[in-house]
Order: sequence, then structure tokens, then C-alpha cells
Amino acid sequence: MEMSLNVVVPRPRCEGHPVATDPPPVHREAPQPSSGSATAGYRTAKYSTGEWFSNYLSNLQQAGTDRNQARSIQQESRTMKQDTESLALSRQAEGTRLLGERLQDIHYWKSELQRHIALLQAGTDTLVGLRTRLDRALDTTDTSYTIAMDNLNCRTRRLGSDLVRDAVEDELLKEVDLIRRVQEILKGTTVQVINQIKINRETKQTLEFDWSDKYMAHGFDERSGRHNNLSPDTRFHPSSATLQEQVCNPSTWTKFTQDNLAKAMQVELATNNLRLLVEQVLQDTTEDLRAQCCSVDRAFSQRCGDMCEAKFQLENKLSQVLELIGVQEKNIGMLQQAIHNKEAPLRVVQSRLYLRSLRPNMELCRDEPQISLENEVSQIDASLACLQQQLSEARDSLSNLEDSRVTLEKDLNGKTQSLFIDREKCMTQRRRYPTVSELSGY
Repeated sequence: MEMSLNVVVPRPRCEGHPVATDPPPVHREAPQPSSGSATAGYRTAKYSTGEWFSNYLSNLQQAGTDRNQARSIQQESRTMKQDTESLALSRQAEGTRLLGERLQDIHYWKSELQRHIALLQAGTDTLVGLRTRLDRALDTTDTSYTIAMDNLNCRTRRLGSDLVRDAVEDELLKEVDLIRRVQEILKGTTVQVINQIKINRETKQTLEFDWSDKYMAHGFDERSGRHNNLSPDTRFHPSSATLQEQVCNPSTWTKFTQDNLAKAMQVELATNNLRLLVEQVLQDTTEDLRAQCCSVDRAFSQRCGDMCEAKFQLENKLSQVLELIGVQEKNIGMLQQAIHNKEAPLRVVQSRLYLRSLRPNMELCRDEPQISLENEVSQIDASLACLQQQLSEARDSLSNLEDSRVTLEKDLNGKTQSLFIDREKCMTQRRRYPTVSELSGY
């Protein structure tokens, strides 16, 4: 008689609220006959009546505790809401009043800064009018210096033996040295004007930075003062208070602007006392630069003429070498064919000797045919040796011709490169050399 199997698990422990757990998987096996005593100490997955009653009482007790705690929190919340609303309104009103006072201070100092910025700009414009010609002349020397240095740098890309210290390079180095000395003279003549303009601009920039900061601060504070609880453009910025770093206090803030204004007044006074005259310096430097420019151009013309002549001779010699290379290649081909033509006779005579070596007994005689065949082999070997020697010499000759060709091509390429650099790059660029009027600052 077979009996149905029930899934049985150990009785769970009830601590606090009962927790329903899924029974562990049980592998079913073939039903076995058993008696009731075999399941002693086990029960089905259902809870007992005592467990149900215990769980019910525990839920009632927990619900009562939660209700009392909720009523206490609701009372505290109402009180805290009223207190925080009152404090927020009073703080907001005080912040609005302080923002209005701050706006008045910012506006006053911003107006003072703007007035002195205008005075500094007027003084700077006066100085700029005096140094305009000097600036143009100095900028023009920068162009001259750039051309000369570019010529020198381009000529460093010459190849092989063409990388030579020639007359052109000497004149270019003289030109670079002259330009540097002219620049020093111009800078020395205008150092006071340049320094004063620099001081004016730095001071003006300092005032502008201060004015700009105050302008932005005025705008921010003005927008801040207009914000209220009904403003639609307010947003949450949780990190605004924690990330902001205060850099000064009100007294330091005022002293910073006062110091800037005091320095501006000193600069304005110095600007009114500054005057310079530079006509003779500009005339002398212009004449010296143009004279050296002509010397460099003459050296370039002479060097390009020499380079063209050398390039023409190299081209003629290369043409001759190329012709000889073609002839020698044909000669090598002929020798190779002659060596190839000796292969058939050599195979024939070696085959004859091999077959005759198979003669039996006394027939293996060194007769006249045998001697003739051996001499024929020696003669072919000697001919092959001569042809191989001649082929080797021809190949060596071709290699030498190829080396000469490569050398000539490299030299020709170097001459072509040098001629391109000097005539197409350097001389073309020197056409942009500043004129007399430009060097004079007009």
C-alpha cells in the first residue's frame, strides 16, 4: 500500500514578528511505506494557534506605539513651522535693507573709478600719439629681423657640401646684428614713453578690473535685493553658502579702491610731464638698414649665379654617367648570356663522361675520346671562369658608375635645393623688406 508524501520542515523559531520562509527544496524520491512514528518531531508548514495569537498581539502593540509617536511629531512640527517662518521673514527683511545700503556704496566708488579711467585713457592717447612713429619703426625692424632670420634658417636646409659659410651668410649675419643694434637704439630712445604707457595701461586695467568687479557686484546685489518669496526666478543652490570664500572685510574693500585711485592720480601727473623727440634717430637707423639690405641682395645675386653654373656642369656630367651605365648594363647582359650559353655544352660533355664511366671491366679505358672529353670540360670551365671574372669586373664598374650617379645626383639635388632656397625663397621674401618710409615710422 502506497502513501502520499507531505513536505515537512523543522518548527521555526518565533522572535518578534514571525517571518514566513519558503521551505527548502526537497528532492522527491519514490514513495516508501512508513508508519506514523516515522514523522515524530516534525509538522507541516502551517503555524500553530499559539503562534498566530502571539503574532496578533505583537502587531497591536507596535501599532499603538507608532500612533503615539506620530502625534508627538505632528505637534512639534506645527510649532517649528511657525517659528521658522517668523525667523525667515525677519532675516529676509534685514538682508534687503543691508543690500540697499551696499548698493549706494558700490555706486559711489564705481563712479569715481569710471572718472579716473577716462582721465587715464586721455593721457594714454596723448602718449600714444608721441610714440606712434617709434612703434611703427620698431615693428618694421621686427619685419626686417624676421626676414633675415628666416633667410638664415632656410639656408640651414642646404644639403651636403652646399651647407657652406659664404658671403651671403656673412652679410645676413651683419644684417641681423645691425637690426638688433637698431632695435636697442630705438628701445633706448623710447624707453620712458614705453614704460609710461605700460604703467598707464596697467593702472587703467587695474581700475577697469575694479570697476568691472563692482559693476558685476552691483548687478548681483541689485538682483538679490529684488528677490522675494514670490519671485519666479529663484532657484535652490544648496552649496552656495558653503563654497563661497570671503576674501576681505568692508574696510579692506574700501581701502583697496582708495589705493587704486591714489595710484591713478600719480600716474596722471607723471603722464602730463612726459615728452620725447626722435626724428634724427629714425633717419640714421633707416639709412643704415637700407644700405645693408642692398649689400645682402648683391651677395645673393652673385651666389645664385655661381650656383647656376655649377648646376649646369653637374647636369652634363650626370648625363654622361647615365649613358655609360646603360652601356655597361647591356655589356653585363651579354656576359650573362654568354655564361648561360656554356651550360648546354657543359651538360653534354658531362653527360658523355658520365655514360662512359659506366663501361664495364676493361672497356673502362682512357682512350682518345675520353681525353678529348676531359679537355673539353677543362676548356669550358676555363671559359666560364674568364666570363665570370669579366662579369664581376663589369658589375664592379657598374657599381662604381652607380655610385658616381648617386653622388652626382645628390650634389645636383643639393645645388638645386640651394638654388631654390636662395633664389625662390630668400630673394623672393626679401622683396617684402620694408621701404624707407616704413623704416622711418610713417
